[in-house]
Amino acid sequence: MEHATFRDGGDGEERGTVRLGDALGTEHVAINRYRIAPGDGFPSGLHAHADQEEVFVVVAGVATFETLEGDVRVEAGEAIRFAPGEFQTGHNDGDGDDDLVAFALGSPRDSDDVRVPATCPDCGADSLRLHTDGDLTFACPACEAEHTPAPCPDCGRDDLGFTTDGANDPVVECGDCGARFDDAPLER
Repeated sequence: MEHATFRDGGDGEERGTVRLGDALGTEHVAINRYRIAPGDGFPSGLHAHADQEEVFVVVAGVATFETLEGDVRVEAGEAIRFAPGEFQTGHNDGDGDDDLVAFALGSPRDSDDVRVPATCPDCGADSLRLHTDGDLTFACPACEAEHTPAPCPDCGRDDLGFTTDGANDPVVECGDCGARFDDAPLER
């Protein structure tokens, strides 16, 4: 038996992620507790796990999840499930100054196949596999081509992330200058 302690989401608690699966030594399920400030988001941009389903349980505040089917608002006392391969990202879209407190459960525990909604410039496949060991790279699961993220074509900075536009289509947005691109800037 393993036992872990985390705070209840009260005032003054540090924001961020508590990896309860690590603390408990879980083998088959990832368990993370998030406390997110208003306007901030979960640590990942628009992504999908090809080999993991995820369930988010909101215990305080309001989360808005962006998906390719549209935005979904999840309030305290509600949960949402994403099947393997479903693209999503979430943020604290609550009113006022309330933090979002949510648990994320993923199974299987270790997801090695994280996808981003970027088109492979070599074969046209509609998603790329994210590799984070060492330098950030993308690999095409269809043709196995490797690609490196390029900086923002408008400002030259590296703060690019995947999100959705008003039509729920995936786009890349620069966190520095706000420019949006239909296709991810990639170096070959």
